[in-house]
Amino acid sequence: MDIHNISEDVVIKTVHDIFDAVTKQGNPDGLCLCGQCKLDTMCYVLNRVEPRYIVSNRGITRIEKDGSERHQAHADITALVYKGLQQVNHNQRPTAAHDASLPEDVIKKLSFDIPTIVGRLFDGETFAPVSGVTVELLSNGELVPMRNTNWQNPYTLVANTPGTFTFWPAPVPAAMVDMHQIFEYSISIESPKHDPLTHFFKIPTVSSFQAEPTYFMNRTFKLPDLYLFSPGEAEQNG
Repeated sequence: MDIHNISEDVVIKTVHDIFDAVTKQGNPDGLCLCGQCKLDTMCYVLNRVEPRYIVSNRGITRIEKDGSERHQAHADITALVYKGLQQVNHNQRPTAAHDASLPEDVIKKLSFDIPTIVGRLFDGETFAPVSGVTVELLSNGELVPMRNTNWQNPYTLVANTPGTFTFWPAPVPAAMVDMHQIFEYSISIESPKHDPLTHFFKIPTVSSFQAEPTYFMNRTFKLPDLYLFSPGEAEQNG
C-alpha cells in the first residue's frame, strides 16, 4: 500500500524552498545549509506538525477544497522551518561533514519530475460542478501513466469532490541533469449529456536528481476551469 503523508510533503518542499531562499540572499546570518542540517530541520518540523494521510486522487481533491485551512497550515509550517533552522544550527551534529552535499541515500535517480495536475470541471449552463463524468489525461493520444495504481487515469469525478480532478504522472527518465523539456498533454472529456471537450496544455520541466517522489500540495500545475456544454449550446452562446 502506498500511503502519502501530505504534511510531510509540504514540510520537505518548504524546507527546500527556504534553504534556497537563504542561499540566494547570501546567507547573511552564516547559517549551515548542508544536507545534514537540512534533514535535521525537516525532522524538527515534522515532529511538531499533525500528519495528514492520503492514498489516492480522492484524498487530494478533498484537501484541495480546504483552501483557507491549507494556507494557514503552510504559514505555520514556514514559521516552524525558520525556527527549526535556528535550533539545528545551535546544535549541529558533530559527526556530520556539514558540506553542501546531501547524504547519498537521499539521491535516487535522474528524471523529469512532473508536478501534480489539478483541474475543475463545471456545467457551462448552470455553472455547477460536474460529477459522474470521466476525465482522461493524454499525451500523443495515449493515456499518461500515473505514479502508482492509487492514482487513476481515466479519473471519474465523484459527488463528494465536486468538479475537481487530479493526476500525478510518473516521472520521465532523463539523460542528464538540468535538461529543459516541455511536456505536451491534453485533457479529454466525453459525456452523454454534453459535447466532447479537449483541452491542450504544456508543462515545462527541468531534469534533476530526485529524492523518493512525494506529493507537494504547493507544487501543482493548475489548469483553468473547464466547462461542459449541452450539444449545440456552445454555438448558441457564441
